[in-house]
Amino acid sequence: MTYALRKRILVTGGAGFLGSHLCERLLADGHDVICVDNFFTGAKDNIAHLLDNPYFELLRHDVTFPLYLEVDEIYNLACPASPIHYQFDPVQTTKTSVHGAINMLGLAKRVKAKIFQASTSEVYGDPSIHPRELAQTILDLTGSRSSFVHEPLPQDDPKQRQPDISLAKHHLHWEPKIALRDGLKPTIAYFDALLSRQPPVK
Repeated sequence: MTYALRKRILVTGGAGFLGSHLCERLLADGHDVICVDNFFTGAKDNIAHLLDNPYFELLRHDVTFPLYLEVDEIYNLACPASPIHYQFDPVQTTKTSVHGAINMLGLAKRVKAKIFQASTSEVYGDPSIHPRELAQTILDLTGSRSSFVHEPLPQDDPKQRQPDISLAKHHLHWEPKIALRDGLKPTIAYFDALLSRQPPVK
């Protein structure tokens, strides 16, 4: 990629599961990437292999505070994504979602950068269609002998999770190209490797 086409891209929450893979993709596409994370739920292990890349920068920062950088694009993924994390500190989660988004929008306005604001599927409520067989597919792929246990949902938690991507299809011309089973295989491998590095539970 020529220098004129190389973009300087900010990824907040870049040390998370999705953020780290996005950083990898943007680097592979030939861009400069600035990864911002406060490591509340993100992990340095997710981006450790990128630290030697001269086009990758890591900045420990909480997006609830303003950030002053010169960038061309912003991907704002900063926020705890799983219930166990965002319910641990709901006030900080709200601040990250609100103040963080405001700060990133302010940065985008100041430097005239494009911005992508990510969200979780909770914003869509309960979908009418859901891949009800997902848990069984995971059991099949992992060879697990675990049984299903139905527990009460946390308060205000969606009963089903499948976002409506019709707007993304229409405005961004984007839709998934990888089948569910094909996508689950590397995901399972990732978490298997992650769990193998954890100390045993006593």
